[in-house]
Amino acid sequence: MAGAAIAGCVVLMHAMRPQKPAILSGVVLVEDSDPRNQAPIADAEITATGSSGRASGKSDVSGLFRLTMPAKMGRETVAVTVRHAGYMPLDLTTAGDSELLVARMRSSAPVKTAEETKSETVIGNVRIRYSAKATATTNIGFVAQTFEVSNTGNVACGGVPPCSPDNQWKASIGSYSVDVGEGNELRSIRLSCIAGPCAFTQINGRDLSQNGRTLRVSVLNWSDTTTFLLEAEVSQTRVTDVIRQSYPAIFGSTMSFTLPAEAEGPSIEADLNGNGNDIVFPLGPDLIVSWANCSMAASSAQGNLYRCELKAGYRFK
Repeated sequence: MAGAAIAGCVVLMHAMRPQKPAILSGVVLVEDSDPRNQAPIADAEITATGSSGRASGKSDVSGLFRLTMPAKMGRETVAVTVRHAGYMPLDLTTAGDSELLVARMRSSAPVKTAEETKSETVIGNVRIRYSAKATATTNIGFVAQTFEVSNTGNVACGGVPPCSPDNQWKASIGSYSVDVGEGNELRSIRLSCIAGPCAFTQINGRDLSQNGRTLRVSVLNWSDTTTFLLEAEVSQTRVTDVIRQSYPAIFGSTMSFTLPAEAEGPSIEADLNGNGNDIVFPLGPDLIVSWANCSMAASSAQGNLYRCELKAGYRFK
């Protein structure tokens, strides 16, 4: 009896354990026989209905949607409706959360006549312009300075430092420093003994500041006076705004392009009706263009993906 009671308790606890909700994932695209023209559709309204419940949501800029459904719906045949202004209503069925749903919507716009096509404004020679920060390092000068390290040779050290490395001879320590100014940096530093008994000298230290602006050198000399030459290149690194240009991929009435996440001031440059006069259309933070509806999907790894779909009355050349 006790065993049966324990088994019954286990079954009851299992039944009371909350089940994870089902997730219906899919994407909404433009229906076209050419895969290159199957652009994502944003803000499509998706509704999933089953015998156990109902869920709804919208597609994002990449066409993706994820509907959180009651757990039981994941094991049911679910009816899905997809609605978006400008596209024909779409009704589908799917096997719960066991498959990825690809919903392709057909445009509800009437087929253009030859006369309508002729009257459209032609967008041609499209380029993308933006600015980006760039660093440039240039050589602006050179340091060539001499300094002496005074000492008298053949004087016994007597245990009073500084002394020669073998502690036999009295020595002196000479130091020299140089400062090349704010924003400048010392590079390719060379320090050499050029006169006097150089064989009886030793470079003790070379301390370069973290930003490369200042340098302090220290030399040990245990013979007669010596002369050292300090040489270095002086460089300057500046951050500037560089204007860059790229070209979009155009398929049908959709234009796509990516820009680095750090790109600033993106704009579209294009020629209207082949008049030879390029016009710059700044995108701005709201991505407003008079002849297209544009959207942007941000990615820290891949940069920002822009998509622009032409409005009625326009076509790409």
